[in-house]
Amino acid sequence: MARPSDAPDGWWLAIVWVSDDEGVVSFRDVAPAAGPPPDPPLGRLGPALSGALSGMILEDDGRLQMRLGLIAPPDDPARPWRVPLALRIAFRFEPARAMAMRPNELAETVLAGFVHAVEGLDRP
Repeated sequence: MARPSDAPDGWWLAIVWVSDDEGVVSFRDVAPAAGPPPDPPLGRLGPALSGALSGMILEDDGRLQMRLGLIAPPDDPARPWRVPLALRIAFRFEPARAMAMRPNELAETVLAGFVHAVEGLDRP
């Protein structure tokens, strides 16, 4: 994970990725062995990440204040799993929870949630 930053509008921003000895892996590398599901990877990663960070993400008007975006779009939109596993992430955290944690703890919690969510992608 790159060093996170706090935006003036209250969003916590970071870039996260998964790499091996050859560089950044693709979502396809963490897909189920039977093949990637029909839904795009962010459609599975988003709920898993929000679940891993349950209670920490601010809810505003019934919507979790969380944004995930690919660093690079897929070359072929029909094959959304063939894209580097590198994301821009943004959160607005529950103020009381965020204030109770040091910046390093907050970053470690987000990174652990991201790892847990990526590990869950290989399940059908």
